[in-house]
Amino acid sequence: MAKITIYTTPWCQYCKAAKEYFKSKGLTWEEYDVMSDVPRREEMVKKSGQLGVPVIDIDGKIVIGFDRPKINEYLGIH
Repeated sequence: MAKITIYTTPWCQYCKAAKEYFKSKGLTWEEYDVMSDVPRREEMVKKSGQLGVPVIDIDGKIVIGFDRPKINEYLGIH
């Protein structure tokens, strides 16, 4: 199973949508709130070059935003 990490903020609707999507597919993930976790925010920016959320790391492949086609591609979902 893929290792999924999602960098979020508490009020991000796209973050919530991504987590609901993962849940609907029976996937598990690690979540980091980049508003309260500065080291994880710095990690997210280093990986993505972005301050916007969500940033999703799927086995080292970065998805910026809730880009369902890209997420499906990286997860092998057709």
